[in-house]
Amino acid sequence: MTLLLQSAPLLLLLGLLLSGRAGPLAAVLAALVATLPAAFVSLPAGTGFANFLAEEALRGVFLALQPIAVVAGGLLFHAAVEGRGEPGAMQAPTARGIFTATLLMGVFMESVTGFAVGAVFALAALRGMGLKGPPAAALALLALCMIPWGGLGPGTSLGAALLGVPAQDIAALTAWPNAAWVLLLGPVCWRLSAAAGVPVPPGERLAQMTMLAAMGAILVLGHRVLPFEVLGILASGVPLLVALWLSDPPRDAAGWRRAARALGPYLALTIALLAARAVPNPPAFHPYATLPAFPVTHVAVVLLVVSAGLLLQRRDGGARAMGALRRAARPAAVLLLYVLLARWMAGSGATGALATAAANALGAAAPYAVPVLGLAGGMVTGSNVGSNAALMPVQKALGLAAGLPPLLAPGVHNFAGAAGAGMSFGVTAMVCGLLADGTRPREVWRLLVPSMAAVVAVGWVTVALLH
Repeated sequence: MTLLLQSAPLLLLLGLLLSGRAGPLAAVLAALVATLPAAFVSLPAGTGFANFLAEEALRGVFLALQPIAVVAGGLLFHAAVEGRGEPGAMQAPTARGIFTATLLMGVFMESVTGFAVGAVFALAALRGMGLKGPPAAALALLALCMIPWGGLGPGTSLGAALLGVPAQDIAALTAWPNAAWVLLLGPVCWRLSAAAGVPVPPGERLAQMTMLAAMGAILVLGHRVLPFEVLGILASGVPLLVALWLSDPPRDAAGWRRAARALGPYLALTIALLAARAVPNPPAFHPYATLPAFPVTHVAVVLLVVSAGLLLQRRDGGARAMGALRRAARPAAVLLLYVLLARWMAGSGATGALATAAANALGAAAPYAVPVLGLAGGMVTGSNVGSNAALMPVQKALGLAAGLPPLLAPGVHNFAGAAGAGMSFGVTAMVCGLLADGTRPREVWRLLVPSMAAVVAVGWVTVALLH
């Protein structure tokens, strides 16, 4: 009976989202109600229930403020640069153009802004080439292949904060399976391009794999010397610059001015982020000793400041800012509630009890459930933040109960959950809605089955090698 009560919040959340009977906000509200009895039966004897709920709620609000600020900053930045002539207005449907729009430019946009903006941008470029239907939607979703670093990594930061470990360490471990998966997406992209009527010749395949290998190498090696928040930008930005130069190098002063205008905001943001990380011991808001501080040099602060500067340069900057903040309100509310759900479940002991029960039931196979649960969690919650908030404490406890190294299960979950988020119910539905040509999510998922299988396979190999 106790395990049933402890599992009810997660089962209710998954059931409502999978059935389509409730959206993310209504589903997490229902799960929060179910969390009350789960937390009550899980707390140690003598613990004040009301005090526990209030204290964990305050901690949850503090934890959620940081990713909420990043989400808002990402939307403000996108509003500030939209229409500045970003690169990528390619008209001819070529194999190089499709690859650049999705696995380079789309990934770069997602790394800078997050919030599935990369898929939206990639889809716009693909539609500009005349592509449509399920292949176009599936190609656009490939742009969401580095979500742990998307929007400067709020989901990774939140997951690390919930576990009380350095985000840099989790990101460094996540980079290995994510880099392997990115390489496997090369053949997936070729298959989707062919389905869209644009076959990829052997020479172009070699060039694309070289750029994907460079992306993976920057992602893996960069964590040794650079803050993880900027590595998505660098890993996608460097190959993107090479591809853009090779396809259309500036030939005169006007060409250089266009390139500078399009790339200038992203370069300014990257420099500002690196400069902020170089400030030693910045002032910080730190109300809880066991939780990470919120420094004045936080990526969210930098993003907001740079976005404000760019918006001030536009005549309609105020209207753009208000529109972006309105779009941020609902995801911010959902994010806060997911964090609260995670705090009540983990703080009460319900999360640990579920993980121990799962490990005992699965036996030797328990470690290999981590990537499967991660992929499913990401597809259901629709974001790395939601997946990590809801399931990362469960996955860590499951990994420890199964005898895995402390960071292995969280790192694999961060990879698999983020990958699932990029193919989630909500994001896929959004892309199909943007296409507005009758494409159904199930048609898109059918094309992405090899990508989903690769996530699970890479996760299993990672667990087997590092167990």
